[in-house]
Amino acid sequence: MSRISVMRPWLGVEEAEAVSEVITSGWVAQGPRTVEFERAFAAAHGVSHGVATSSCTTALHLALVVAGVKPGDDVVVPSFSFIATANAVTYVGARPVFADVDPVTGNVSATTLADVLTDQTTAVIAVDQGGMPVDLAPIRELCDARSLALVEDAACGAGSTYQGSPVGVGADVTAWSFHPRKLLTTGEGGMLTTDNPEWADRARRLREHSMDVSAADRHASVLPVQEGYPEIGFNYRMTDMQAAMGLVQLGKLGEMVRRRRALAADYRAVLSTLSGLRCVTDPDYGTSNYQSFWVEVLPEFPMNREELLEWLAADGISARRGIMAAHRQGAYADHPGLVQPLPATERLTDNTLILPVFHQMTEDEHRRVTTSLRSAAEAPRTARKVPVPAGGEDRD
Repeated sequence: MSRISVMRPWLGVEEAEAVSEVITSGWVAQGPRTVEFERAFAAAHGVSHGVATSSCTTALHLALVVAGVKPGDDVVVPSFSFIATANAVTYVGARPVFADVDPVTGNVSATTLADVLTDQTTAVIAVDQGGMPVDLAPIRELCDARSLALVEDAACGAGSTYQGSPVGVGADVTAWSFHPRKLLTTGEGGMLTTDNPEWADRARRLREHSMDVSAADRHASVLPVQEGYPEIGFNYRMTDMQAAMGLVQLGKLGEMVRRRRALAADYRAVLSTLSGLRCVTDPDYGTSNYQSFWVEVLPEFPMNREELLEWLAADGISARRGIMAAHRQGAYADHPGLVQPLPATERLTDNTLILPVFHQMTEDEHRRVTTSLRSAAEAPRTARKVPVPAGGEDRD
């Protein structure tokens, strides 16, 4: 029985040829392809400036720096997110203050954020969790009323929409991920986008050790160029090899979203007939790219989340637990940023799982997953299976 992975990137000959051209050119580090990718990605997502980085985490770090977050500040973040969201706040010496999330979408809301704002809060990070667009307009209103920077963590959001536009448009600055678990991948890599030209210029310098002369300009000059380093910077650059792959992937993004939404619709059609499973779905204000198709296992289902994961694994299906609760991790044990209970976060963390969704998923693979879910729904409460040994590469 072949294994069905939770995710597989959609890569092919076009990406290989694009990378080969960069290698042949002799310019493999950050250079002209990176600039081209930045401009194309920003244009596709309705913003003025793109700054390519080595990861979404580094993009998020730079976003907080250019937004003016300082040591001693508070930044409100969802605990229901990959731990990098909170970690980026600690990198700038600020305190992540954990907000709860809406129990339906898994995203923070203006209400959950307002509940934990402090006198030291200078910024808010809103996450498009699993590709589900966050309801940004009320959060924008909240931040504007208190002069707070609004940072969007759109790590999973490429191809999702909010009020008819790409996610990320309404934030002051947005961070994106191109990890292989995301729709658009460059292997590793990220992007910062903003309409603020000063922030974009500073981010470009900071990602390159804060050099006041870019590497491209230095290499273009025959005479040696004397660069300066006016502030502490970082090595957060993307390579032209990654950018070349990203340009090809960007051209595929629309088709990726269409296919994933079709698979999600098929899942919803089946799961709507099964009692005890609630699946994520589009909110009224936007559309998801379904980077993750997550399901909440309710008390009336015959087995709990862990048992259902074992059941699927026994059928060769590599599902995953839902999003972590960062405040429960050892890195944030006894963290003073937990100022309110987070009941929705903990419920979703304990009871959700992510089903396989990827562009190349076949009808047979999809049917195997839904058949396994049907059999689990019909099983007696004491039924268990023994998982099959894992095989092949897990692209989690």
